[in-house]
Amino acid sequence: MSDATTSDCVPGTSARPVDVSERVALLDVLRGFALWGVFISNSFAWFSGNALLPRAQAESLVEPPLEAVVNGLYYFFVNQKFITLFSVLFGLGFSIQLARAEARKSSIVPLYCRRLGVLLSIGVVHAFALWFGDILAIYAVLGFALLLFRQRSNRTVLTWALVLLVGLPLLAPIVRHYGHSLLHRGQAVVRVARAGDEVDVRERGLLLEGLSSGSFWTTQAANAHFVTYVMPQPQRLLWMARILGRFLLGLLAGRLLLLQDVERHRSLFRRLLVWGLVLGVLGNGVGVVVQRLRLADLVDPTKDTWMLAMPAIAEVGFMALTAAYVAIFALLFQREQWHRVMQVLAPVGRMALTNYLLQTVVSLCLYDGWGLGLIGKLPLSHCVALTTFIFALQIPFSHAWLSRFRFGPVEWLWRSLTYGQWQPLRLAPREAPAPAMN
Repeated sequence: MSDATTSDCVPGTSARPVDVSERVALLDVLRGFALWGVFISNSFAWFSGNALLPRAQAESLVEPPLEAVVNGLYYFFVNQKFITLFSVLFGLGFSIQLARAEARKSSIVPLYCRRLGVLLSIGVVHAFALWFGDILAIYAVLGFALLLFRQRSNRTVLTWALVLLVGLPLLAPIVRHYGHSLLHRGQAVVRVARAGDEVDVRERGLLLEGLSSGSFWTTQAANAHFVTYVMPQPQRLLWMARILGRFLLGLLAGRLLLLQDVERHRSLFRRLLVWGLVLGVLGNGVGVVVQRLRLADLVDPTKDTWMLAMPAIAEVGFMALTAAYVAIFALLFQREQWHRVMQVLAPVGRMALTNYLLQTVVSLCLYDGWGLGLIGKLPLSHCVALTTFIFALQIPFSHAWLSRFRFGPVEWLWRSLTYGQWQPLRLAPREAPAPAMN
């Protein structure tokens, strides 16, 4: 959730929040687009409780033809693509902040660490007090790792990105599978895997029971307990490594000015669109097919060794289709008519942190037992429609807020705590927001 806001680039100046006129509008548009997809993913799997339901009940939700189509479209076009986009934009934002700090001839480390410290605090409160699926704390922790790459060559950054995104997802399942084989021998591997699955099912069941409770305190206690269960899981560490890999791709893209100067890289974006669609269709197509085979019990990850390659194949599919989305937005944004249409999303992206947290609050009121109690009851198609409707309301809300204020309310708090003093929030009576850079 980085928005590339540091100071101007005059040597010797002190750091300050960037003005609207200094922002890169395409990044705000992409961030707003990503926020919509992330909201759908969070609602589809977690807020609605679908990922917490017993298998038989979850499968019954996708039995009607419409729900089966929605489920397939979600896993093909949405699942992991938008969080990937958000992660890339975070790394790109770091690159812009680094470039501006270098232009001022100052170190990025003190200010950036304060920013990450505040973001980490917000994320921890969000995770334990509201929703276990928080991403802010993860971004903050991994943001510190980005500092290790600030002076590394482009080749080194790319190498590490490929290792984390392709090498690790390919190697880790192999090591885990054959490591268990050596330690436990034969059928014990299956028993160990199934025992782990049983624990996971039990913990998810306890969370679902808590979220369905009519008591707010019972619900939040179950949420906090699940956070402590999820945090030390090995799968979470592997997922965090993939996020860091995406950060590094964003860092590289920022260094190459890919999204800051689209016109100069137009031919690259065209190639990226073609190859992104080809690899994205192949990678995500395989993923959807394998998912259907698993639901039909035709494949077993604990026995079919060819399944060990699936995490790496899936990651390539995620990254490729995300790249195609970015290329489409970048190319269309250069056309005047599309530029005006896409600009509608820019205010949502400018206050993405506020909107992200607001999505949590609204979703808890809708789905948890102490609210409307829709958890586990809403068909997938209805869940997507409801989520899209709420996001559509956030668009005019963001426009209205930023017509009066410089930042979103949480962004303002983030900046104020980062700089150690309250930042001006309200626009001057006759001050109009300046047009953002293209």
